[in-house]
Amino acid sequence: MNMRWKVIAGIVMILLVAGCIGGKGEEEKTLTVYAYDSLEYWLKEVIPEFEKEYNVKVNLVLVGSTGELVNRLILEKDNPQADVVVGIDNTFLAKALSAGVLDTYKPRNIDELYPWLVEKFDPTYHLIPFDYGFLAFNYRTDMVKEPPKSLDDLLNEKWKGKIIIEDPRTSSPGLAFMFWTIAVYKDKWLEYWAKLKDNVQIVKGWSAAWEAFSKGEFPVVLSYVTSPAATVYYDNKTNVRAIIFREGNYLQIEGVGIIKGSKNRKLAERFVEFLISQKAQEKLPTTQWMFPANKNVKLPEVYKYNPKVDFSKAVYLDPKLIQENYEKWIREWTAVVVEGKNPKEVS
Repeated sequence: MNMRWKVIAGIVMILLVAGCIGGKGEEEKTLTVYAYDSLEYWLKEVIPEFEKEYNVKVNLVLVGSTGELVNRLILEKDNPQADVVVGIDNTFLAKALSAGVLDTYKPRNIDELYPWLVEKFDPTYHLIPFDYGFLAFNYRTDMVKEPPKSLDDLLNEKWKGKIIIEDPRTSSPGLAFMFWTIAVYKDKWLEYWAKLKDNVQIVKGWSAAWEAFSKGEFPVVLSYVTSPAATVYYDNKTNVRAIIFREGNYLQIEGVGIIKGSKNRKLAERFVEFLISQKAQEKLPTTQWMFPANKNVKLPEVYKYNPKVDFSKAVYLDPKLIQENYEKWIREWTAVVVEGKNPKEVS
C-alpha cells in the first residue's frame, strides 16, 4: 500500500508541477501594449487578428496623450509594466530616446515601409514609423470664399476671431502648430504669435475645436490634411477643405517600439511587424485618419477629397531641437499669448 500511495503521490506532484509550468506559459502569452487614447479605434480593430494568428492575449492599456505616454514609460523605467508602446511621434521622439526606455529592433518586414519615412523619423530603429500625416487649416466652403493660403495670411485682420486652434500645452495638433511656426519663423516666432493671438480662439483640444467648427461657430480650424475625407466618411458632407500652405505643412510621424526590459521580447517583435504589415495598415486610413507607412497599402476612395501634399515642402522640426527647447518654448508661448507680454521681453 505504501508503494501504491507513493506512486500516486508522485503522479500528483508531477501534475502540480506541470500545472505550474502551464500557468506560467499562459502568462508569458499575454502581451501588454501602451498607446495613447485615440489609437483605440485602429488597435481594437486589428489586435483580434494578431491574437488569433499567434494564439495570445493582448492587454491594451490606453494612457491619455502622447506626452503622458512617454512620462509613464520614464516613471516605470526601472520596473517596466508593458512590452510595446504605440504612438510616440516626432514631438516626443527625442525625449523617449534620451530617457533610454526603448530597445532597438529592425523588423523583418521593414522594406515594406517608405524608406524616406524610416530615415527621417528614427534611423536607429528604436521607433518604427507606422503612420504619418500633415497638419492643415481647414475651412468651410459655405462660410469662406477666399481662404488663407499661408501662415502670414492668418494675420489678416479679416480673420479676427474667426480661427479656432488648439492649446499647445494640452493638445498634440496645438503643439505641432507651435513647432510649425518655430520652423518657419525661427527666432521671430514669438513676434508672429503676438500678432496672431487676436485672430484666434484657443481651446484645450482638437475635439472641442472641431465641434465648434462643425457647428459653424468658426469658419477656419486647425486640423489635418485628411479632415475633408473624414467629414465625407462620417457626415456625408463635402463643405470642408484643407489648405496646403505656401511655406509647406507640418509633418507628423508616429512610431511603435519595444519597451526596454520587455518580458516578452519575441512576441513584442512579432507585434511590431504586425502593426506595419499590409494587413494591419489597410485599416488605418479610416480609423486613425493618417497615411499608412506601408507603401503597399492603397488609400481608400474617400481620400480623394484630401488635397495633395508636396512632400518636398513638408515642414519638419528636428526632434533633438524640440527636446532641448520644449519647456522653454512653452514658457515663452504662455508669456506672450496668455500673459500678453512683449516678445522682446521673454525671448
